Amino acid sequence: MTAHRRPTYPWQPIGDRQARVGLIGLGAMGRNHLRLLSGREDVRLVAISDPLPDVLEAAVATTDAKGYLEPQEMLAFADLDAVVIASPTTSHLVLGLAAVGRGVAMLIEKPLAATPDEAGHLVAASAETGVPIQVGHVERFNPAVLELGRLLGEGWLSAVYSIASRRAGPFPARIRDVGVTIDLATHDVDILSFVAGERPTRVSAETAQRVHEDHEDLLFGLLSFPSGSVGMLHVDWLTPAKRRTLTVVGEEGMFELDYLSQRLTFTRSTDTTNPRLIGGYAPTFEGESMDLPLASGEPLAAELDAFLAVVREGGRPVVNAEDGRWAVVVADALLRAARERRTVELEEVPAL
Repeated sequence: MTAHRRPTYPWQPIGDRQARVGLIGLGAMGRNHLRLLSGREDVRLVAISDPLPDVLEAAVATTDAKGYLEPQEMLAFADLDAVVIASPTTSHLVLGLAAVGRGVAMLIEKPLAATPDEAGHLVAASAETGVPIQVGHVERFNPAVLELGRLLGEGWLSAVYSIASRRAGPFPARIRDVGVTIDLATHDVDILSFVAGERPTRVSAETAQRVHEDHEDLLFGLLSFPSGSVGMLHVDWLTPAKRRTLTVVGEEGMFELDYLSQRLTFTRSTDTTNPRLIGGYAPTFEGESMDLPLASGEPLAAELDAFLAVVREGGRPVVNAEDGRWAVVVADALLRAARERRTVELEEVPAL
């Protein structure tokens, strides 16, 4: 066996050559990464790791990659420029630190880590070495979210009053190591902060455990932002149909977004002194609504585009390690608020 390749500090982008990429984990997200990475001409998928021999063998058979049952062995001996870590959340710290130790840029599927302390170790390692970490908050690359961000930047809402998100669906039996708050609510914590343009300063929450053996599977959370905007989270593994929606209410009107259909609508504020009647008896002040045009696309493919651009050219990942850490910090605070039945103040809130 060859000796470990030692990282070169500061980390350097690879330029225009084909990127040598590894993949750890062949669960639901890992298989999607496999599909996209193996179809890219600018990438050579050189190594894949998964602990299930049959799963690993099937993936290797469709690529030129070498298979590893142990991800640490892959990180130690495969010749990599970058790695996608799509393994269980509780493995992210050790694998992320191993990748940093090899000078390998990484895309870590969200959440960045299982706890704020573990996430902090990854942030520190990335900052110390210059090795980039992009966190897989894939909703940031949803065309509807990108358009919403653009329109907010153009001033369609001069003030954001409230942001409400719902992320609900059936229980995924594959998730055993963390509950719905760390696994899913981190998506929405990140999106609400992105929409608000700032990070929350205090949170409160209620949780419930109905079908999961070890962790909560329902969360209702409230986030308070410095500007006065209020965020609401509804996340669960109890709803029999998948729902992914976001509503942003502000001074000039309301945006409604559906992540799954990639649909974005805007309803203008209206004159509340002149209601119209629904069915002849129910008053409403509903304003004019419009569907906003979008170019549809696969968010995960766009996320990989952004990650590989960092691998080639350098620069800040769209969702970097600090962004990922903060999502875990807020999710942990939501759990603490529910557990202790109190509002939790967040200290040392970093700016976006």
